[in-house]
Amino acid sequence: MNKFDELIDQALSAEDRALLARHGEASYVSQAFGMFQGPWTWVMWLVNLVGGVAFIVAVYALWQVYAAMDVLVTVKWGVAGLALLQITVMGKSFMGTHLEANRVLREVKRIELQLSLLRAAN
Repeated sequence: MNKFDELIDQALSAEDRALLARHGEASYVSQAFGMFQGPWTWVMWLVNLVGGVAFIVAVYALWQVYAAMDVLVTVKWGVAGLALLQITVMGKSFMGTHLEANRVLREVKRIELQLSLLRAAN
């Protein structure tokens, strides 16, 4: 914890601490599976499916690179394998940015909750 977090913790009442403990940050795995819920569910499933298939086909393509005897065939399978691996990485980075956006939105909602509690107390 840094100094800023300690100052915030000192300013919170016991009720606020209990409320924030109940709505604390979820684990990475639950955050990752949480992306498959809500309005973007079908997009996340599609990206995950395409990325998985691209990875499996990329492994097959790279195996063909290893097994090929002709240079031209090796280059063709190698380019295909690298392109498919790039698709896999792009899909995972797309999902990673949405995971981070969900974390930011969760923090904004926690701030809104604290502000509404403060407004209700006054």
